[in-house]
Amino acid sequence: MASKIVEIKKWNVATTWVWDVVVDNCAICRNNIMDNCIQCQIIAATDDNCTLAWGICNHIFHLHCITKWIQTRAVCPLDNSEWDFQKLEKKEIPAVS
Repeated sequence: MASKIVEIKKWNVATTWVWDVVVDNCAICRNNIMDNCIQCQIIAATDDNCTLAWGICNHIFHLHCITKWIQTRAVCPLDNSEWDFQKLEKKEIPAVS
């Protein structure tokens, strides 16, 4: 019979979380995905929440950016697969009190 090589006496677990996104930046405007897109920054929108668009390829972009992109090329800018919307989501920025 084999003897124990290692015995775990205590195990402490730590976790982290991230947004369910493949990239941190919009590949079109190069802004952080959680910041406003260029168009929203230019018009100084009163609404600080750009809409995010996921493709069926799971890549994510600002809705304004990908809408303008697919007017010229109907493919994902990152993998050249045919672009189709999987979901749209208004990003929520928590209010600072």
